[in-house]
Amino acid sequence: MAVLFAVAVVVGVYNFRDVLWAKGAEETPSPSASPAQQSGPATVTAAQDNEPRINFDILERSREVIYEAGNRNLFAYAPPPPSIDYDVKKTATPAPTPYIPTPTPVPPIPLKFYGFANKQSEPKRVFLGAADGRNFVAGLNEIVDRRYKVVQMQANQVVIEDMLTGDRQPVLLTPR
Repeated sequence: MAVLFAVAVVVGVYNFRDVLWAKGAEETPSPSASPAQQSGPATVTAAQDNEPRINFDILERSREVIYEAGNRNLFAYAPPPPSIDYDVKKTATPAPTPYIPTPTPVPPIPLKFYGFANKQSEPKRVFLGAADGRNFVAGLNEIVDRRYKVVQMQANQVVIEDMLTGDRQPVLLTPR
């Protein structure tokens, strides 16, 4: 406790050293004072310039100004800018052409349709072949090669949907 009390006394003396040992406010300049305010007789006039007082000249000039709606900045003390009338000949501008995106060609589905498998107790199935030699047997609404879905089966074609792009394309019967 004694050590904390001693530290508190030292901090208190350090903080109130100007009050305890009053050398006079005139001799000790404040750290925020400018060099012009720290010199002898100029200190009194500089302190008087910092005092808030009403400047009647500026007040009278501001009373003479008539405020009207327009492009004037009310927060800047300046006359309004002169209005300039430009003679611009109006020319007919052409109507903008609408942007029509060009359709990108859809790549063909790389499957070939070889035929059907019909059993009386089972649903109809189709034989499909990939370009790399793999063969698939799929039914209606089944996915082939993890990307293509058999949507519709007809006698001479099968409609297949690309699951990534959502495009549907018919694949015609290919004789082997």
